[in-house]
Amino acid sequence: MTNILLTGSSRGIGAAIVTALDLPDVTLAKQATRGGNGTIAADFADPAAPQALWDTAVAQLGTIDVLVNNAGVFEASPLDGDEWVAQWERTMRVNLTASAELCRLAVLHWQARGRPGRIVNVASRAAYRGDSPAHWHYAASKAGMVAMTKTIARGYAGAGILAFAVCPGFTMTGMAEDYLASRGGDKLLADIPLGRVAAPEEVATTVKFLALEAPPSMTGAVVDVNGASYVR
Repeated sequence: MTNILLTGSSRGIGAAIVTALDLPDVTLAKQATRGGNGTIAADFADPAAPQALWDTAVAQLGTIDVLVNNAGVFEASPLDGDEWVAQWERTMRVNLTASAELCRLAVLHWQARGRPGRIVNVASRAAYRGDSPAHWHYAASKAGMVAMTKTIARGYAGAGILAFAVCPGFTMTGMAEDYLASRGGDKLLADIPLGRVAAPEEVATTVKFLALEAPPSMTGAVVDVNGASYVR
């Protein structure tokens, strides 16, 4: 049995990951900001939330074998806005710091038990390509996730602790639909050689592979799911 802690499970990519991991040999602890529907409530804007979530998940599962960091916010912050710094700090707290705290707790958990483990961080194409002028903070937070993933992979592979990142481009969630419509959907789609945005299920399939099946030599890999809209 593989015990997995998934954050951001309530909609979009997270909901698709829940479906992909609905397997007989997987037990899933799911985080959502408000809780409900069998999820653990944890608002990552609260600095105490990652530790509380981890403790609750360990109490539920006994041990955690895989951590999937998917929770995040994508909120516009115009450069001349009065709340720019506050928005920067909120995005970093939710997208990067909370993920970092959970990664730290996972590594310590596995080290204390002498066990292997896996981390899958859902980052973004924006980590490499950047984002709109109103989303400096989002791009920076996702670049931080990628750098953190690589650092964990290099630091702990010898103990069997593996780390991977997934970098989706636009994904057809409610959030992406609203953004596409507000930015002129046809123009944005023209920038994707595949001709469409990714489906959440495509990202979820990638997360499932990395969480359960990817060979150890892939540790440190960053997998793009963006329809060739950014290649590197």
